[in-house]
Amino acid sequence: MPACPTPPPRKSSAMSTATPSRTAARTPGTRPPTNPRAPRKRAGIFGGRMTPWLFLIVPLAFLIVLTYVPVANMFWYSVTSWDGLDEEKEFVGLANYIEIFTRPELFQVFFVSLYYLAGAIAQLVIALFFATLLSFKTRFRNLFKGIIFFPYLINGVAIGLMFLYFFRPDGTLDALLAALGVTDTPQWLGDSSVVNSSLAATSVWRYMGLNFVLFLGAIQSVPVEQYEAADLDGANSWHKFRFIIVPSIRRILGLSFILAIAGALSAFEMPYIMTGGANGSETFVIQTVDTAFRFAKVGLASAMAVVLLVIVLVITAVQRAFFPDEKKGLS
Repeated sequence: MPACPTPPPRKSSAMSTATPSRTAARTPGTRPPTNPRAPRKRAGIFGGRMTPWLFLIVPLAFLIVLTYVPVANMFWYSVTSWDGLDEEKEFVGLANYIEIFTRPELFQVFFVSLYYLAGAIAQLVIALFFATLLSFKTRFRNLFKGIIFFPYLINGVAIGLMFLYFFRPDGTLDALLAALGVTDTPQWLGDSSVVNSSLAATSVWRYMGLNFVLFLGAIQSVPVEQYEAADLDGANSWHKFRFIIVPSIRRILGLSFILAIAGALSAFEMPYIMTGGANGSETFVIQTVDTAFRFAKVGLASAMAVVLLVIVLVITAVQRAFFPDEKKGLS
C-alpha cells in the first residue's frame, strides 16, 4: 500500500500576518510613528520665533545709541547757533547752510580732496595689480602678502610720526634722492605745491593693504574651471583678467571705489597729525573740527558735517546706478 504523502506544514498565523509598521512600505507624505518615550522639544517662551531678535537686542541698542541718536542730534545742532557750552540752543533754521554755500572759503578745501582722490584711484590700481599677481602661484607670495598688508595694521599716529622723519629736510627721502644724484629737493611738507601730494602718497602706502586683501579674497573665490576653460580657448593673461577676474569682482570694485571716495572727502588723520592743516593742506574735516572746537561754532560745524554726509550719500547712489546688484539684474 503506497504511503500517503505528508501534507506541507502550515504557516502559523503569527508568521503570515506581519506587522504593518515593519513590512509595509511607508506611504509618501505620511509621518513615521513617533516614539512615546522620546523626549519632546519644549518650545521657548515666544515659540522660538523671537529667539533671533533676543540676540539682536544688544547690537541694535549699541547701533541706535552710538550711531542714530548722534546723527539725529547732529541734524538738530545744524539748525541752531549752539556754541557747544550753553545749555540753550537758539533755532536759526537754514542760516548755517546758507552760510556754508555763500562762503567760498568753506568749499575751497574740497579741492584738497582731489589729491586724495587721485591717490585713492592709484591705490586701487596698485592693490588690484598685486592681488591679481599674488592670486596665482608666485614665489614667496605669502611673504609679499604680509609685506603689503602690514602697513594697514600700524597705528595712524605712528605712521604720521614715521613719515614726518621721512619727509623732513635732509631726512630719509632727501638722502635717498641725494644718493641718486638729486640734490635740489623741495620742502615736502612745507611747500604748498607738494604737501598734498606727499600726504596723499602716505595715505596710499597705509590703506593699500585693505583693498589688497579685499581684491585677493574676491579673485581667489573665482572657480578654477573658468581659467581652465580659458586656457583651452587660447586666452592669455590679459584676457583672463579682463573677461574673468574683473566681471567676477565687480561688486568688490564698486565697494572699494565708494570707500575710496568717502575716504578722500573725509581725509583727516594724516594731514592733521603731520601738518595740522598748515601750508594749504587743510581738508574739509579738519576745517569742521576747527570750526566746532576752536571757534566754538558747533551749529555751523554740524551743518558742514551734514553737507559732507549728503555728498557721500549722493556719490553712493550714483555708484549704485553704475554698479547695480547682479541679483536684481537677473530677476
